[in-house]
Amino acid sequence: QVQLVESGGGLVQAGGSLRLSCAASGRTFSSENMGWFRQAPGKEREFVAAFRRSGNTYYADSVKGRFTISRDNAKNTVYLQMNSLKPEDTAVYYCGARRDSLGSYEYWGQGTQVTVSS
Repeated sequence: QVQLVESGGGLVQAGGSLRLSCAASGRTFSSENMGWFRQAPGKEREFVAAFRRSGNTYYADSVKGRFTISRDNAKNTVYLQMNSLKPEDTAVYYCGARRDSLGSYEYWGQGTQVTVSS
């Protein structure tokens, strides 16, 4: 059974930083098969950041230059460093994983709340 466990969310003032972690267990995922998403109240889940098959990273335009995705292979953990946070970044952040880098994300964590106050 696959488990993804996010942590690191919290309340932060605008301009502050947080680092989210996503630990995967049950199987090992390649970098390109893990990513971060978020869902704000009343909105659909949206893509935030992920790895490409080349190993490069890509980001939603709204977070480019402020967020950084990284990975610790030894720990099977993916991180999301979030800097210069804005109130519009407030959302529940989810880690996603998939068996195929060209397929849909199939596995999700429980989410971690990030609240940015103005």
